[in-house]
Amino acid sequence: VVAFTDDWEADAARRDFTMNAMSLEPDGRIHDPFGGVEDLRAGRVRFVGDPRQRITEDVLRLLRYFRFQAHYGKPPPDSESLAACREMAHLLPRLSAERVRTELLKLLAAPDPAPVVRLMRDECILDHFLARATEIDRLDRLVAIETRLSLDDPLRRLAALLRVDAEGARHLAQGLRLSNRERDRLVAIVDVALRPSPEMDDAARRRALYRVGAETWRDLV
Repeated sequence: VVAFTDDWEADAARRDFTMNAMSLEPDGRIHDPFGGVEDLRAGRVRFVGDPRQRITEDVLRLLRYFRFQAHYGKPPPDSESLAACREMAHLLPRLSAERVRTELLKLLAAPDPAPVVRLMRDECILDHFLARATEIDRLDRLVAIETRLSLDDPLRRLAALLRVDAEGARHLAQGLRLSNRERDRLVAIVDVALRPSPEMDDAARRRALYRVGAETWRDLV
C-alpha cells in the first residue's frame, strides 16, 4: 500500500538513516528533524528512530548500514545501530541475490572497506551471506596497492577477500547472480594455474600476458 503525505517530518521518519532524512528548500534552508547534519559531521551512521523497526521494513537496510559506514562513517560505530544489525542478521538470507550483490560491491568500492568488512566478521554478519570472506588481511594489502595505483575495483577486492578455489568461486558467483563476465573474471583471479612472480623475466611475463589477457594479468599482479 502506497500512501502520500504533505508532512515532511512523517516522510523523513520512514527513511533509513538520519543523513538520508534531510530535505532542502529552494532557498537553501535545510529541514533536519533527526540530526542528520550533526551525524554527517561526526561521521556517525545512525538509523532514524528504532533501528529494528527500520530493518524490519526492509532487511536490505542492514547491509546498507555497513555500506554507509564504509563510505561515510568513522569509528566507533553507533552502538544501537550495530546491536540491531547483529540481532537481525539472520534475516539476510531472505534478500534476493541481486540486492545483496549490489550492496556488497558498493561496500567494496569504498576507499578502504577492510575495517568495515572486519567489523562485519567480528559481529558475525558475514556468516549469514558470505561465510567464505575470511581473507581480510589480504584485502587490506590489495587496497593499499590499488590506492597507490588508482586502480580500485570491487570485484577484484571480492576475489582477494575469499578463501575459495575455482569451483568455489563459480558457486559463489551463481549465488550472488554475478554476470557471466564477472563470474569468469572471479574464477580467473582465484585459479592457481598462474601466479605472477617478481622473478619472471620479460619473456615469461609476455607469455603470461598473452595466455590470460590484459585484464586477468593485471588482476593477478
